[in-house]
Amino acid sequence: MLELARSWVDGWTVSRRAPKPVDMPWGLTIQVGLPAQAVRHVLLGPDVETARGLVGAITEPATWIKAFLAPDVMEPWFSPAWEPTDPGFLMAVDLRPSVVRAPDGYTATAETADDVTRVRILAADGKLAARGQIGLTADACVFDQIVTEEAHQRLGLGTVVMGTLANAAIENGAATGILGATVQGRALYETLDWKVLAPLTGFIYQPVAP
Repeated sequence: MLELARSWVDGWTVSRRAPKPVDMPWGLTIQVGLPAQAVRHVLLGPDVETARGLVGAITEPATWIKAFLAPDVMEPWFSPAWEPTDPGFLMAVDLRPSVVRAPDGYTATAETADDVTRVRILAADGKLAARGQIGLTADACVFDQIVTEEAHQRLGLGTVVMGTLANAAIENGAATGILGATVQGRALYETLDWKVLAPLTGFIYQPVAP
């Protein structure tokens, strides 16, 4: 599981155009450099003392810590200055080609550049209805930012996005798909044979200004 977890981090950085992750005693660190996410630390099986040491040493706001552990395991490590993110799950699937067809009135497009394939589904009026992307590395194909706009939900557009991305991944030599799912996303992915590998729990350092 840890190998797939590391692959998820690698593919996520490709998808988000973030710097490559750096190996650390607790796992991996990414200098994301965004206002809402300055640094991301991903724990890969460290002992509790190492994890608590990392948490206690952090002073930069908008620092994220993610781990493949249940929330109740991690919560005691954090002070009230840390806010939990929404629950998540690490999921994976053996990729298989499929015939994909957008519903009537919708058009799907796929574009690949710099190891990122982006799929967009447009409604008849030309407005974006759904989207998603994959980040490709030598060892990973990470599905990311899968979104269906509220006005176009429950029409199967998420399935079209996932199928189109899977076909693109296979064309690029990928055999396994990996993603970090929300609770809502998990329901869709499980209908497409994705399997939950582990919980994905996160906390953000958001200290209150004095």
